[in-house]
Amino acid sequence: MAQAIQDISWEAEEYIVRDRNVWWYIGLFLVGAGLSAIAVWQSWWTFLVVVILCVIAILTSNLRPPRKIKYTLNKDGLTEAGKLHSYEDFKAFGILKEGSHFSAVLIPKKRFGLSVKVYFPGGSGEVIVDALGARLPMKEVKLDFLDKIVNFLRI
Repeated sequence: MAQAIQDISWEAEEYIVRDRNVWWYIGLFLVGAGLSAIAVWQSWWTFLVVVILCVIAILTSNLRPPRKIKYTLNKDGLTEAGKLHSYEDFKAFGILKEGSHFSAVLIPKKRFGLSVKVYFPGGSGEVIVDALGARLPMKEVKLDFLDKIVNFLRI
């Protein structure tokens, strides 16, 4: 039987804000323009629309500041902005360090289930890890291929 844990609450940003200089935006424009030129040259109109929408989506998501999300760990699971993630849906958790930022990654039981990544302040890490460890086994996690690409591209 798992031991009872106290409610632990904290706030954190929903994602890491990465530094981007003017060269990043120039690179985005050049890649978008290059792919658009190829699409027009080959008459791939659907691809052209997808490229334009992707560039617009990247720009708008980068201009929007991250929301502060309230998290709570209790006996039922992890509540993220009012949505409960039950412990029964996860087989383990792990801790990731990206630069100076820490996050807990809840690993789903279902093969194609989505993992839940939760950022937390460094000072609260021990309490959060202990609370998760009381309910789930800890497992080593690494950034997956898509996360590495996102970090490299600073998206």
